[in-house]
Amino acid sequence: MASEEINCFYPVEIQKYLSAFKNPLGAVAKILKTKISVPRNELLQKLDPLEQAKVNLVSIYILNLMFCVYLAIPGVNPMGHPVKQELERMRVYVNRVKEITDKKKAGKLDKSATSRFVKKNALWEPKPKNAANVANKRKS
Repeated sequence: MASEEINCFYPVEIQKYLSAFKNPLGAVAKILKTKISVPRNELLQKLDPLEQAKVNLVSIYILNLMFCVYLAIPGVNPMGHPVKQELERMRVYVNRVKEITDKKKAGKLDKSATSRFVKKNALWEPKPKNAANVANKRKS
């Protein structure tokens, strides 16, 4: 019945686009219902600080994007609105979190093992010039 209502109000050309939009929208609604069913405090308590920051950033970013859509519906240009500055600010924070995540994933250097390797195996050190003279004097 809902599809019949859509057919009455919208041109046939956009019917497949509306149908394609309906499926992901239903999936988002399902995910939101499961997320909303768990209190936010309980959800955040189970996460480490970096994961908490990610959840908060995603929440704020999505809220701002939804506000952009809300502005665009009546024809207001969201790029001329202060919400654009807020989205840029959120991008900066997302990049900071990404840097932190990348640093955690990066390999760590074992300084003691490196120094042992370099001292014992890798570097050749020339003998001092006077050491060669001392060795020659001992032979004679």
